[in-house]
Amino acid sequence: MKKIPADKKQVQNVLITDIAEEGKGLGKSEELVIFVEKAIPGDVVDIEIYRKKKNFAEAKIIQIVTPSEYRTDSFCQHFGVCGGCKWQHMTYEAQLKFKQKSVNDALERIAKIDTSSTETILPSFETRYYRNKLEFTFSHKRWLTDVDVQDEHQDMNALGFHVPLRFDKILNIETCYLQGTPSNEIRNSVRAFAVENGISFYDIRNNEGALRNLIIRTSTTGEVMVIVVFAYVEETQIQLMMEHIKGQFGDLTSLLYIVNQKKNDTIFDQEIHVFSGRDYILEDMEGLSFKIGPKSFYQTNSLQAYELYSLTREFAGFKGDELVYDLYTGAGTIANFIARSVKHVIGIEYVPTAIEDAKENSLLNGISNTTFFAGDMKDVLTPHFANEHGKPDVIITDPPRAGMHADVVQRLLEMEAPKIVYVSCNAATQARDIFLLKEKYDTVRIRPVDMFPHTQHVENVVLLTLRPVVHTEN
Repeated sequence: MKKIPADKKQVQNVLITDIAEEGKGLGKSEELVIFVEKAIPGDVVDIEIYRKKKNFAEAKIIQIVTPSEYRTDSFCQHFGVCGGCKWQHMTYEAQLKFKQKSVNDALERIAKIDTSSTETILPSFETRYYRNKLEFTFSHKRWLTDVDVQDEHQDMNALGFHVPLRFDKILNIETCYLQGTPSNEIRNSVRAFAVENGISFYDIRNNEGALRNLIIRTSTTGEVMVIVVFAYVEETQIQLMMEHIKGQFGDLTSLLYIVNQKKNDTIFDQEIHVFSGRDYILEDMEGLSFKIGPKSFYQTNSLQAYELYSLTREFAGFKGDELVYDLYTGAGTIANFIARSVKHVIGIEYVPTAIEDAKENSLLNGISNTTFFAGDMKDVLTPHFANEHGKPDVIITDPPRAGMHADVVQRLLEMEAPKIVYVSCNAATQARDIFLLKEKYDTVRIRPVDMFPHTQHVENVVLLTLRPVVHTEN
């Protein structure tokens, strides 16, 4: 880190020319690359540099000299402080443009492939209220905005989201545009009731306080799940809060609670207590029902998940007689979705509870041509596995952001499936893997899919086909 001289902190008339991977605007001053918060390509801005390294600097806007044609008014009162929806000050058309560009740039730079035939990005059906799951955090020490500081009698309890880069600071959220009714109503009611009744909010530094997290899951069928996570066992307070939620929102499908006394927020190793209703909600996709429990994996944009899976199926071009390997299958959503179009699907996933969900979803829908295995992909997907279960005609892979382990890529090269459909939420790691797969595979189709409007995140679907072996005569 370099100390910034006072006369070098402020720079005028910086033209923003592009968007960086983390969503910041990118500009230059005297060959120094500068990443500028909340800047949009086309902006001309005066900036203040707050961090400088050898090859780049980070800055914030002091003044917008000339606004970009892509700039629009933000719609959320929490914009700029909350870590979500960082692109809501950019028109949606521009967001799609720069997401498509980011995918093409990664594939060209890293995978070294031609992207001139990349298909137009698939927009999200909804750009607000599109998430089916949100997790809010309670804190006894809320993050105070400039407006809040002016109030000497500020209530310091918060129920909302983490402030970026601050593990111990929570921004109290009044209205969130990510999840539809009744998410905002439930959150605000829970917060108000807790304050009125003296139920303490969590202190993350000392692992104290009663209320820790609030998780709300919804489905396109109208079903709603609410999970309250308490930090310690106080039966009177648990009963009081849960009765309040049940009384105020009597039509909830699932009302659950957890007592998590650990120092981290993960609930996957915690016992679920059913207060009322079922311990799951149902999602519908093309006539299929999917059980979603408190710990289930499911794409957070339900409507767009259907579009993503439909595109995956289209890219695969099934004829009906294929053996398909679905890698990183999660709760088996893709596997069950395509099962009617193929002979058999084998799903593999690291998390055992997700595999149990996948099996249950097959049973729920009367699907008998799926088989699921739990384990680390690089350990499960061996030559012996392929010999035992059959060589796949199509491989669908949808790995986490880190992409596929090098050993898994090598297994794919060895198995030589005629088609690979690669679904990714990180074009850079996808491009890295495609570069390795180029040894035997050609990239045939590419189409980005916008799952998360107002963020820099983008999914991408790529079809790879096995290159015919060319035999040369001696």
